[in-house]
Amino acid sequence: VQLQAFGGGLVQAGGSLRVSCAASERTFIKRNMAWFRQASGQERAFLAAINWSGGRTFYADSVKGRFTISRDNAKNTVSLQMNSLKPEDTAVYYCAADDGTWVLGVSENEYAYWGQGTEVTVSS
Repeated sequence: VQLQAFGGGLVQAGGSLRVSCAASERTFIKRNMAWFRQASGQERAFLAAINWSGGRTFYADSVKGRFTISRDNAKNTVSLQMNSLKPEDTAVYYCAADDGTWVLGVSENEYAYWGQGTEVTVSS
């Protein structure tokens, strides 16, 4: 599965941004998807996950209430709507897909396929 992330950019603190990820094949519909981010000098961190149908989601405490993950299985895309952005949200954002399991993972090693990342910069 090839994943292509897009939609990053520069936004002021308090603003909103939507990043998305397009998958290359129809097996996307069978996979749980997630977003992670990696800030400069830090390890990659889990943000949000969504199951194959979109009926279950899970969020890291750091983004709960501000970020919303969604998917469109007809278009093979998953998105992360980010509101009330803070300078500490500045990072490279990665989408990831698992191998099609029942477990909605929150760690990197539970996801087999990764997009190339899209950079988000939040200015103060």
